[in-house]
Amino acid sequence: MPRIEIGTYVEQFITWLLTAIPGVLDGISAVVTVVVDALTAVLAGPPFVVWVLLLTVAALLVRGWAFAVFTLVAFLLIAGLNLWQETMETLAVVLVAAVVATTVGVPLGIWAARSRAVGTVLRPVLDLMQTTPVFVYLIPAVFFFGIGVVPGVVATTIFSIPPAVRLTELGIRGVDPEVVEAAHAFGAHPRQILREVQLPMALPSIMAGVNQVIMLALSMVVVAGLAGAGGLGTVVVSAVTQLDIAAGVDGGLAVVILAIFLDRFTAALAERPNRGMWGRLRSRRAGAATTAPRVAETRTRAEDPVPAPGLS
Repeated sequence: MPRIEIGTYVEQFITWLLTAIPGVLDGISAVVTVVVDALTAVLAGPPFVVWVLLLTVAALLVRGWAFAVFTLVAFLLIAGLNLWQETMETLAVVLVAAVVATTVGVPLGIWAARSRAVGTVLRPVLDLMQTTPVFVYLIPAVFFFGIGVVPGVVATTIFSIPPAVRLTELGIRGVDPEVVEAAHAFGAHPRQILREVQLPMALPSIMAGVNQVIMLALSMVVVAGLAGAGGLGTVVVSAVTQLDIAAGVDGGLAVVILAIFLDRFTAALAERPNRGMWGRLRSRRAGAATTAPRVAETRTRAEDPVPAPGLS
């Protein structure tokens, strides 16, 4: 049987792209470099104590005391391992890739939920993206952008898109049809139904998709260390190539800590609104706002003159 040269055709297509749109690739590389460098400077510029305290307060507000204590101890441990700079570089790449993947994936998920044809077309594409080995993403990324942080961000972004699309589509399709029909009956425009009914009700599923996007981005960032993306990925790759067990354990532990923090933090945002100190404060304010009119109405009724018998 003659060999099918699919790889050759893909290589020819990539070579054609390099000659057809070199300015676009240079622009993408410049923008990604500037954004990642700026975010890294923000994260790694101040003393680590500042960010440890800020992250601890954020954990307290979102999830509660237990998560705040874990955050404090975990990030102090990272600083004690002398991996703070590398951790912030990894966090910057993860945040940039996750934001871009979510920005692309959520609208695609909305489109797929509103159009069955689009969902049918996207489903095999997403299956292909999720089953493709992670190292394969690095080949065209390095070919287009060379060695450095840019191919790492591009490969991480592409690898992280499918969960955002799938879970957004799942969340919107899972909205009760009777609620949507009631909104139609009241004369709501389709965009109003999407914005005010479907998206709020699908928010837990969408946030679960964002959580998975961040987790996939973090796992891919370590692999992207092979392309020179920097951060903890470089630490782990260097430890593997040099058979340095101590450095490998330190780098792996920092990755695990960062993954647990990002997973718990984003998962808490998708859970019930009364979770954490911020949720309890918001619930108390809502309760006070609901109770105040009732108290005022009770006082008003108490002050009204009681009609005399026989005059009512």
